[in-house]
Amino acid sequence: MLSREENDLICRTGPGTPGGEFMRRYWQPVALAEELPSGGPPVPVRILGEDLVLFRDDRERIGLLGLHCSHRASDLSYGRIEDGGLRCLYHGWLYDIHGNCLEQPNEPPGRGFQDKIRHPAYPCQEKAGVIFAYLGPGEPPLLPAYEALDVSEEHRWIAKAFHECNYLQGLEGNYDATHVLFLHSFLPTPEGRKASGQRANDQVSLDYRADPDNRLSRVPVEYDSEETDFGSRYYSLRDIRGDQRGVSVGNFVLPNLCAVQGGPQPRGDGYLINWHVPIDDEHHWRFSIAFKRSGPLDREFGKRRTSVLSSDYKFIPNKTNRYLQNREEMKRTTFAGFGTVFVVGDHFTTESAGPIQDRTKEHLGMADRPITGARRAALKAIRQVQEGKDPPHVIRSPEQNDMSHILVGEEEIISSSMSLKDYIRQRAMPTQSPRMKKPPLA
Repeated sequence: MLSREENDLICRTGPGTPGGEFMRRYWQPVALAEELPSGGPPVPVRILGEDLVLFRDDRERIGLLGLHCSHRASDLSYGRIEDGGLRCLYHGWLYDIHGNCLEQPNEPPGRGFQDKIRHPAYPCQEKAGVIFAYLGPGEPPLLPAYEALDVSEEHRWIAKAFHECNYLQGLEGNYDATHVLFLHSFLPTPEGRKASGQRANDQVSLDYRADPDNRLSRVPVEYDSEETDFGSRYYSLRDIRGDQRGVSVGNFVLPNLCAVQGGPQPRGDGYLINWHVPIDDEHHWRFSIAFKRSGPLDREFGKRRTSVLSSDYKFIPNKTNRYLQNREEMKRTTFAGFGTVFVVGDHFTTESAGPIQDRTKEHLGMADRPITGARRAALKAIRQVQEGKDPPHVIRSPEQNDMSHILVGEEEIISSSMSLKDYIRQRAMPTQSPRMKKPPLA
């Protein structure tokens, strides 16, 4: 469990909070590129507790400004895009993407008043169909060179979804090592087996009760995590029939994303990134990016996931309709009754813990080591920012910007005589960028 202070440190991300200062040291997704088409209107956005406006100017440059005009606080998202910037409708003040006030038509000429105005503005960049912004101080770091951002468009799928809860609840669900065996399982019935067969391109499982004499072949028996330069890597190990064991690997990536299974088939030919971006302390966006290395991604990939979303990226099954849970389905087909689009179950679990989960009341076990490892990494990074230091995974040089050690693959089969600690020691996966120079031996 976390103390009250630790829970606040990691969950509260508004301006001036320690968690907010930490989050602002990194690039964050703020919109999909499809939300800001060429010639389209400005878009109001709320990120990390700040009300902002996103726009493309008449030279196709992307700007992210404070939502309220520096003159009389009118909403700039209603403004005109013209003359190299965004013009307020109230008195015509014109701002460029850097927050400079270019014109003040209602002011006498020659006073230089406009030169005294520095409207809040944040640098943006567009990559892989996503618009990223840097809301922190000083020179922006490099955007990490995640594999998914550098593959061609046909190898990649992107989406976003709204969640009515703190970002950490959604993020921690990604590296919960055992929930898929329960929340996302099918019953061992004819209907359940048929439905699981129709999900051949997704990570599926039959109900944990399907083989009572061999439950260990389904539920992991060992868990561990290790610190890395990008956050933490976690491992889970399960026994398989005979003399085999299987090891799965995933990653928590600072400050608020993960790299996990759930991407394209076959496993290991790419992975899924879920990036949980705070809107404020009680709401967040999940930006999802999946990719395939070996060839174009199946165009059907992701359609199931987005089929449960409305045009404004919100879940159709939601807490107002009890996530459309079907109790009859729970008797015949699925364990949880939320249909066969598993992100609905994830949506339920993250929101049902409340707007901000009270982690002083939880009781964590061995299966939660991936979660505790990620929390340690995040809290350590927050305290480094409080000390005036750059936190880990802030990339300042091209030499650092190699993310090939963020590893997600197929379950690896090992001998039943090998423990998880033996596997981690012998496999020795790199914990820092392969291009970083190692310090000389003392």
